[in-house]
Amino acid sequence: MPKRTKSKGTKRPTRRAKSAQSRRLAPRPGDVNALAAKLGIEPKRPKFLKQSLTHKSAEQELNLPPNERLEFLGDSVLDLVLAEHLYRSHPDQREGELTKLKAVAVSETVLADVARELDIGRFLILARGEEQTGGRHRNSILADAMEAIFAAVYLDRGYRIVRELILRLLMGRLEAIERQEYEPDYKTILQERIQGIHRAPPTYCVISQSGPDHDRTFVAEVRIGEKVLGSGTGKSKKQAEQDAARDALLSDEST
Repeated sequence: MPKRTKSKGTKRPTRRAKSAQSRRLAPRPGDVNALAAKLGIEPKRPKFLKQSLTHKSAEQELNLPPNERLEFLGDSVLDLVLAEHLYRSHPDQREGELTKLKAVAVSETVLADVARELDIGRFLILARGEEQTGGRHRNSILADAMEAIFAAVYLDRGYRIVRELILRLLMGRLEAIERQEYEPDYKTILQERIQGIHRAPPTYCVISQSGPDHDRTFVAEVRIGEKVLGSGTGKSKKQAEQDAARDALLSDEST
């Protein structure tokens, strides 16, 4: 009877080999092709996307143009796309409600969440110091990068393509905001808006409180200098301040 020989099957990759393969497949800083695939676009001039990923910290260290100018443009592109969408899709809503919806949708928190879904942090080009202090995970850097990416797509492929991209990425969140299923941080949103105009943060003060110790109600105001932007109530100081920030966003006083 012939001796049975063991067949030489395909060797299973070792843990070290799997780890090495995973590193090869992971997106690298500045990998424009991988980013374009995630965004679902075909860039004609990839230099714009490359610049959108370059944080200002890398300008000196790596001699690369930073994404700050693109961020400036992308902020306006994002505002226009969402303002147009909300105007057309909510013909019966007043300006204040539309403003509130847009303010939440373009906030740093929302844009940073979108960036994390796309794994944008891995694509960012950062200086060594920024890298070591957690820059890839910082909300402000991620949100700024998203605005710069929108500008890059606008410059490269035009308004129609960037509009489709923005609405595809943000539509689910817009719908959640409209259904009030997305609880925004109104204080953060208001601070972003106020600092962009006045270069100083708003201040909050509790102007009154009432009720027994176990059921207090607080009334708070938010101000810039001596000007009252809004007021709100809540069962805690924090809730009252959030309500005041929301009131300011709904009024014309925060602009």
